[in-house]
Amino acid sequence: MMNERTPSSPPRIAPVANVANRPLWSVMIPAYNCHKFLRQTLESILAQDPGPDKMQIEVIDDASTDADIGRLVAEAGGGRVGYYRQPENRGSLRNFETCINRAHGQWVHILHGDDYVENGFYKEIEQLFLRFPQAGAAYTGFSHVNEKGEYLSPHDQVLTVPGIIENWLSIIARFQRVQTPAIVVKRCVYEKLGSFFAVHYGEDWEMWVRIAAHYPVAHSPMCLANYRVHNSNISSQYFLSGQNMRDIAKVIDINQQYLPSDEKTKLTRAAKRNWSHYFARASDMTYGRYKSPHQALVQSRMAFSLHQNSVSLYYLVKTYLKVLLRYKQR
Repeated sequence: MMNERTPSSPPRIAPVANVANRPLWSVMIPAYNCHKFLRQTLESILAQDPGPDKMQIEVIDDASTDADIGRLVAEAGGGRVGYYRQPENRGSLRNFETCINRAHGQWVHILHGDDYVENGFYKEIEQLFLRFPQAGAAYTGFSHVNEKGEYLSPHDQVLTVPGIIENWLSIIARFQRVQTPAIVVKRCVYEKLGSFFAVHYGEDWEMWVRIAAHYPVAHSPMCLANYRVHNSNISSQYFLSGQNMRDIAKVIDINQQYLPSDEKTKLTRAAKRNWSHYFARASDMTYGRYKSPHQALVQSRMAFSLHQNSVSLYYLVKTYLKVLLRYKQR
């Protein structure tokens, strides 16, 4: 079942078998070396816990080495939170797959061990699914926060009132609009479409596009989830290696199979342009925040290669001049 660390196709999610009185919720927490954030993650769930009959809560530990995660879960969870440790480190994609397969609730919330939700998140999602039963997934507004939980930026608003998002496939295919802590997916959707695959950066964007191609998606603009940005998470590590752009280019290619034939070229071009803007601007962060001039130059070049436009050209020239000036000053 789990031979490849990076599955080349969507791993199968088996239907729940022999589980009487299934809970409505499965809140599954994939964790790897994030012990300093995990307690807040658990507390944010437990503060709105409707009880074990209605909600499964479980931490899936990908063989962390930074702390005794089982002990932390026992202390913070007080016996309410389940714990499963992988026999060896399997990587994020396989850990997500384990999360979904171990979930036996009807609605699956994958809440990474460094993210957290606000009071009211689960009630709001429940209302969305009850009001819009045709939805395969539902998500709320969200914020980006730093290591200290300090506010960085809000989500891009899609709706002003709760509802089904019209033309959602066209919107989400152009750029990532959802962070994982904000979205809940019906387990039957994962059973039909499979789990995450192919890449370790942008794998969630591919999933949201895949879902959008098959199901309506409901949304509430209430800002009730928090995505944490910090130097040790996978996204930050991939920025420094340049793997982020290689993965996104692959996802853009994969996503084409989900798009209507008459919109495929337009949406693919828009995705390349939008991601080139994002990565070009991010080269400034790599240069300043991460103190990596050479990698910043590599990123700006790759952004320009992904899509040649005035923004990607500006940041390519800007980064090149900064690197050149720094070299001459030595």
